[in-house]
Amino acid sequence: MSSSSEQSVVERLQSFVSENKRVILIGTAAAVLAAGGVAYYASTSRRPPPSPSIGEPEGDVEKGEKKKDKKKNKKRKSNKDKDGPLLEEITPKEPKVVEVVEAGQLSFNWRIDRTAAAASLKAKGNTAYQQRKFAVAADLYTRAMAVSPKPEPVFYSNRAACYVNMSPPQHDRVVADCDEALKLDSSYVKALNRRGIALEASEQYEGALRDFTAATILDKFQNESSAQSVERVLKKLASKKATEILVTRERRLPSYTFVYAYFSAFRPRPLPTLPEDASTGDNTLLLALQALEAGDYIHSMTLTNESLEQGISWDAGKAEALNLRGTFKFLIGDVQGAKEDLSASTDLLPSLTQSWVKIASVYMEQGDPPKAFQCFEEAIKHNPNDPDIYYHRGQVLFIMNDFEGAAENYTKSTALDDTFVFSHIQLAVAQYKSGLLANSMATFRRTLKAFPQRSEPQNYYGELLLDQQRFQDAVDKFDRAVELERAKPPPMNVLPLVNKGLALYQWQQDIGAAESCCNEALEIDPECEAAVATLAQLSLQQGRVEKAVEMFERQTELARSEPELVNALTYQFASGAQLEFMKNYPKMADQLSQIARQMV
Repeated sequence: MSSSSEQSVVERLQSFVSENKRVILIGTAAAVLAAGGVAYYASTSRRPPPSPSIGEPEGDVEKGEKKKDKKKNKKRKSNKDKDGPLLEEITPKEPKVVEVVEAGQLSFNWRIDRTAAAASLKAKGNTAYQQRKFAVAADLYTRAMAVSPKPEPVFYSNRAACYVNMSPPQHDRVVADCDEALKLDSSYVKALNRRGIALEASEQYEGALRDFTAATILDKFQNESSAQSVERVLKKLASKKATEILVTRERRLPSYTFVYAYFSAFRPRPLPTLPEDASTGDNTLLLALQALEAGDYIHSMTLTNESLEQGISWDAGKAEALNLRGTFKFLIGDVQGAKEDLSASTDLLPSLTQSWVKIASVYMEQGDPPKAFQCFEEAIKHNPNDPDIYYHRGQVLFIMNDFEGAAENYTKSTALDDTFVFSHIQLAVAQYKSGLLANSMATFRRTLKAFPQRSEPQNYYGELLLDQQRFQDAVDKFDRAVELERAKPPPMNVLPLVNKGLALYQWQQDIGAAESCCNEALEIDPECEAAVATLAQLSLQQGRVEKAVEMFERQTELARSEPELVNALTYQFASGAQLEFMKNYPKMADQLSQIARQMV
């Protein structure tokens, strides 16, 4: 619940990319190609995903069509239909002499038309399929393959449809038949979809994503079912991989920028006075708090752990140490461990309201706002005049889009202590979100005047100006924020640099300047997620998908919590699937560019 920090920059970046149609929004009505001809997934569907469906064999009514439409579909299957029969099926010419006997042999006659015979067997297979006689249909398609003078991909694809509908489904056979169909026609969309469904059912999600992505692009993003399949499989794949990663990944602190933003969201408190006969653990705790003040977060975390292991001699000191260790656990993603330490802190010292506020942060991370508000009420019971309580309750309300309630809490926090810059900043932002533009700008101007040496008001004001597309004014504010950051002891907060890069890109389409800003930010803070995410998107804009995948992989490494990791993996796998499509269908680049121009 820190003030906006890296996450807001990443969200604004993704919002800008979406609104300006630089990426593919798979799973929504809008489908626009990224510059450079590469599709990219960037949406979360609000619709429940459909159940996987294998579809019908070629030449028959699609599963799910209403009975009232059958008459119309029957008409469309006529040879006289100028668009051709439904689903690619071409009604065969009457064979001169064709006789199919029960043993599966054709009566031998020199006038046999083998092509027509195969088509006849296929038609019988379609009829059997409609009657749900899947084994019979599969046999008829097999016989059609044997008779046909040349391999036909439709026979393999239709037999695959039979295998998937058998009880139990024979997914291995589906994959094998679709493999054969795609060897004959690599752009066979039905085979791609059918193989994708079989691979998804077998939990081979990466292969399924490859196939659904290819089918979606080859269908020029007009097939809603394929698009939803991409989204569905992406969610499954990202969730599965996130679970696997979290089991084995070593927990560590996120970027300096992120940690700094979190601790900055709490008003500084004086260092505790040690007992006269201070223990080794007491002294170590004091060192940990001093390291925290200096921004040496890794050292502070190590010292905090050591102080508790060594033993702290008085309850207030132990409560402080548990508060700090719980905070670090929260930051590294150990949510349960954080809750345990922070709860133990409040048990020892109920008046340590900061621990109550941080437990509220944990509940918000777990998606439980009612429990978060209970924690705020407990904190108020013990210290109703602690301004941090109202600031962070305002943050929760802000997250829940209750901007009026958030503004009331920020105002209360400021009334109790007007020296905390973030209460003023967040009040201005809440007013802006409520549509009170004049009030917001007035609050920002007062804040800039009251805190002339702080970079944060400049940076946040710049974000609002950028949102209004007042580009020159926004860049001026970001430049001033960078100047103020450089003037203070290192390490600097690099978010103004990233914001400046994003502004230059939106304003002048100056990708070089934007990349330069982000690269400079990463030189200062190599783990700045906002800079990594921006570079990934800029790479997509230039069609440099391999570079984008590399940056998304880096973003995955930096993700702190499971939701953040799932989101980062979603982008990584989506980009990777698009890249694989371009490698498998190199001739599609020009066509994709044409589609992009048509859709924009």
